[in-house]
Amino acid sequence: MTSPDHDLAVDIAGTRVLFVMAVAAEYGDHLRKRFDPQFIGVGPVEAAINTTAALISDRPDLVVSLGSAGARRLEQGRVYQATSVSYRDMDASPLGFEKGCTPFLDLPADIVLPYQISGVPSARLSTGANIVSGNAYDAIDADMVDMESFAVVRACMERGVPAICLRGISDGAGELHHYDDWAQYLHVVDENLAAAIDHLRADIQAGRIAS
Repeated sequence: MTSPDHDLAVDIAGTRVLFVMAVAAEYGDHLRKRFDPQFIGVGPVEAAINTTAALISDRPDLVVSLGSAGARRLEQGRVYQATSVSYRDMDASPLGFEKGCTPFLDLPADIVLPYQISGVPSARLSTGANIVSGNAYDAIDADMVDMESFAVVRACMERGVPAICLRGISDGAGELHHYDDWAQYLHVVDENLAAAIDHLRADIQAGRIAS
């Protein structure tokens, strides 16, 4: 587990906001001007462990998970906020449980998020431990895919902290074959994520999103 960096929560009109991201590759020049993130690693396991550690250390009022995502039909480079998150790896349906629902946990397959940022389009988000490409999107019951947000949301739920998930579409229109296919739009995603954070800040200052 990576050690959480202390005092990373940003005070916005009295609300302490902690920004969490998977890796530094998604943290470009535009975002660097707005906040210092807690890096939580790639995938649901690392994200859950490191988000929990950061929540215990920083005790923020709000967590914002942001970074890249894949989507076959959404606009490449554009940023979307998740209206709900789901866990595509969970499938206990052979035992009679609904696909996507964790057995013996009283939660729906899609967890609805509490806040929506003004001026940012929305989409449903699916989290899992695999890279989705090409025809693999046919099996996904969501608009976009990532590898961390569901874990972040669940960690936040356990600590009683609301979460917002922002994702810029870095890939999905074509097949992924190597790293550059993912990285080609990251500079665009960075700029658009920064604009979404500006909308978030305005909403908090206006009292539309309150701690």
